Amino acid sequence: MTDAAKELKVGDTLSGYRLLRIQQLDLIKSTFFEFIHEKTKARHIHIKSRDRENVFGVAFKTVPKDSTGVAHILEHTALCGSAKYPVRDPFFSMIKRSLNTFMNAFTASDWTMYPFASQNDKDYYNLMGIYLDAAFFPNLDELSFMQEGHRLSVDEKGDLSYQGVVFNEMKGAMSSQSQVMGRSLLNALYPDTTYANNSGGEPSDIPGLTHDDLVNFHKVHYHPSNSYFFTYGDLCIEKHLEYIEKNVLDKFTAIDPGTDVPCQERWEKPGEAVYTYAADGESDIEKKFQFAVAWLTSDIQNSFDTLVLALLDQILFGNSAAPLYKALIDSGLGSSLSDVCGFDADNRDTLFAAGLKNIKEEDAHKVEKIVLDTFNDLVAKGIEKELIETAIHQFEFHRREVSNTPMPYGLKMFLNIASTWFHGGDPLGVILFDSDLEKIRNESIDGRLFETYIQKYFLENTHRVSLLLKPDAGENKEKAEKEKLELDEKRKSLTDADLEKIKSLEKELNLLQENKEDLSCLPSLEISDVSKDIKTEVPNKIEDEKIFYYDKPTSEIFYFTSVFGAGNLDSDLLAYVPIFSFLISKTGTGKRDYVEFTRKVDSVTGGFGFSPQVRTFVFDSGIVSPSIIFSAKCLERYQSEMFSLASEIVSDYSFEDTDRIISLLMQFRSGLESGIVQNGHRLAISLASRNISEPSNLSEIWFGIHQLKLVKELTDKFNDPSIKDKAIEDFKEKMNSIGRTIFNSENYNACLVGGESNLLKGEELLPLFSESLLKNGDNGFRFTGNLRSGIKKIREAWTTQSSVSFVGGCFKGPEYDSVESPHFSVLARLLKSNYLHREIREKGGAYGGLSLYNSEEGIFSCVSYRDPHISRTIGIFGDGAEYLKKGNFSEEEIKEAVLQTASDLERPDTPAVSAKKDFFRRLINLSDEERRKFKEGVLSLDGEKLKKTAEKYFDKSVFDENLAVITGQVPFEKEKSLFKEDSLMENKI
Repeated sequence: MTDAAKELKVGDTLSGYRLLRIQQLDLIKSTFFEFIHEKTKARHIHIKSRDRENVFGVAFKTVPKDSTGVAHILEHTALCGSAKYPVRDPFFSMIKRSLNTFMNAFTASDWTMYPFASQNDKDYYNLMGIYLDAAFFPNLDELSFMQEGHRLSVDEKGDLSYQGVVFNEMKGAMSSQSQVMGRSLLNALYPDTTYANNSGGEPSDIPGLTHDDLVNFHKVHYHPSNSYFFTYGDLCIEKHLEYIEKNVLDKFTAIDPGTDVPCQERWEKPGEAVYTYAADGESDIEKKFQFAVAWLTSDIQNSFDTLVLALLDQILFGNSAAPLYKALIDSGLGSSLSDVCGFDADNRDTLFAAGLKNIKEEDAHKVEKIVLDTFNDLVAKGIEKELIETAIHQFEFHRREVSNTPMPYGLKMFLNIASTWFHGGDPLGVILFDSDLEKIRNESIDGRLFETYIQKYFLENTHRVSLLLKPDAGENKEKAEKEKLELDEKRKSLTDADLEKIKSLEKELNLLQENKEDLSCLPSLEISDVSKDIKTEVPNKIEDEKIFYYDKPTSEIFYFTSVFGAGNLDSDLLAYVPIFSFLISKTGTGKRDYVEFTRKVDSVTGGFGFSPQVRTFVFDSGIVSPSIIFSAKCLERYQSEMFSLASEIVSDYSFEDTDRIISLLMQFRSGLESGIVQNGHRLAISLASRNISEPSNLSEIWFGIHQLKLVKELTDKFNDPSIKDKAIEDFKEKMNSIGRTIFNSENYNACLVGGESNLLKGEELLPLFSESLLKNGDNGFRFTGNLRSGIKKIREAWTTQSSVSFVGGCFKGPEYDSVESPHFSVLARLLKSNYLHREIREKGGAYGGLSLYNSEEGIFSCVSYRDPHISRTIGIFGDGAEYLKKGNFSEEEIKEAVLQTASDLERPDTPAVSAKKDFFRRLINLSDEERRKFKEGVLSLDGEKLKKTAEKYFDKSVFDENLAVITGQVPFEKEKSLFKEDSLMENKI
């Protein structure tokens, strides 16, 4: 089939579609096509690109009228079998038999999206078939609704409980203060529209949703007349449209779905609101309040105002020296900005918020005064032109940069236009904003554009809410007691027949989950569809075996990465490396204070900072390579300024500003605390694995709960007047000592990536950086010490503000250079897909159950996410190990696990990322030959090899000595019998 896109013109018809617009997107060398399906009014945007990572997405406006989670539960249940694919879980089954680079589904406040990406043509259409049938022709049977949404369960004592994947997911989500803040602000600011409801579902309201409600919601909201299709990549648009029309659209006629979201009626005067969040277990809640003042701003259809407000967000909050950011943090009233802060263009009416976290209740009005005073001051004195130019520069830079992190670039484009497109705005205007940007530049440089918008949207705008979020030290316990009372009352009203029906349905669901399915109706790839080769990079030049140059097409962006070894630090300093990395570029230098330095960085770079990294040397078991990475990127015209700033920060860093250091550490602490519930599964694995090897131990010290403990100890000392001064001086000496040790010319490697002219200029400027480093230092790329505590068995629980749990177990397996390492990668996939998913998610109601293999460190892990169970899950880990040991894998299961593993190895990278990955592989001695051997090992696996390896390493007790749980006080008390002496110890986070 030829690619009709080459000859298409506006007005042409193709497979029932009419072409509305064509537009060249010169900056990304792509072409934009906008279609409408004449019969059903389905919309379709296609962006033709040379990118091999092809993206598909279909989205629907979903506008719930309550907080039962109907849109969210429908998103889950639609993926549990359809007309063409009547199997229990085609979505997760296709993850196993695909080379996808992305598969997921999202529920936002007013839309639901089903996107995927793949580099393989056959795989792309396999997945499109599954997604289309799931979205438009799902089975939506009652058992799937019970599994994914909610159900009543009866235990051996006859007690009732609620179960369900979404029910437990939202219990976990609403344990997060940031989630509660976001939901509360929408509820307060949009009381008369769909945004007042929790589209994900309030746990207390979810049991009110019926199966009929779900089916009826689908009939209206998942109709083609309410659909928005998006495709991106180098595949043929003609085939896309033909496939969609043939498989879906010709079976429907147009309807009026009535899903348009009206604008919120504006208030005549500002309002106030108070909400609470769970702070169970917190002993000191006096300074745990959060406050934000928020406004409804422009209609999202107004692309010019939306762009001005987005730039204003960058001016006010773009960095720590930005006027509103600085005014709030410098007040000392709170530790960090509020969880909702800045401009949000996700809804029909956009919003802007500003506030602080971890404040006292009585200081809320002071925070509001700071915000309003800052706006009045900016209007009266005018905004500095440098701030405006910097904001415009940041927009231009990030628009030019093509990145597929954390998701495919094409999908990011879809998400970028989604809200505007779905609410009747111009999606092309979101992509092509050059004329608007030029108009903004002219009106702001020559006039007072931004000052006028501050006056209009903030100072004179009466649709404003002052929202206080209060900690409630007993909320989770109170909710649990209320739920139990509700269930006890429900139990009293149930007859024996009712109980038998509940048990019968649960038994039926259990049988459905246990049954071995015939998946032959699902399409699949074969091992032969996977390339045996690997993607490799070769530096164009290597200088002194430490400077690597990569000539790559990077849209005239230059990338500079320098790595400094940290293994030469004294052991008492190593734990402070993440803190040093967080602080160093934010505390100013000997030449400029942090305000001047930060503003200069943002005016000439698109990124500038330090981060810690822990890697393990291949062929050198257990030897850790700890390092601090400096990364910067800029447009070609700013290379000289970028190198000058880089040289300044490594040679003239300053830790003299005590107030600034304390403020930053409070922000760092707040960020770590906020991440506990979102990243509980990763933190549980980190805790459980920390005694297995030195790399895993250092990873926990740097990135886990123990880093949070260190930061808490520091900030508590700084807040204690009796020891503050000495603690500060000791801390500053530690920071300076780290800098003196690592920033030396014997202790760094560098990587330069860009076009030919970028590299020539970079090579010329590099000595400015290298000559600013100290001479005659030590090389710190190898750490041979031992920081482990000597604890032989880790079995512990850490309690925090959560109503669900995260359970992690680990053990030591073979490392990357072992012939058995590819076996472990595939065994992890087999365990996750064929055992843990069923036992932990489908039966147990947790959001997820995973098995992971870290080939570099040789660590095999099992973990659950947002889990209502603890002891049951620990038992499942052991049973899962026995499952692997038995080795009863079918050829199809092995093939699927191999495909999943190969898919991870095949993930695409942008040219800059690909080059930098090669650079880091060289630093740990990971050769292309070893990578090729690993992939060949994966592709050549069979049942006999896997069974032999599983028998050698796995048994029921394999996880017993490395177990960690992150949980809440309520679930902890519920399973307290598990937490006995010599079993799991309890720790407070």
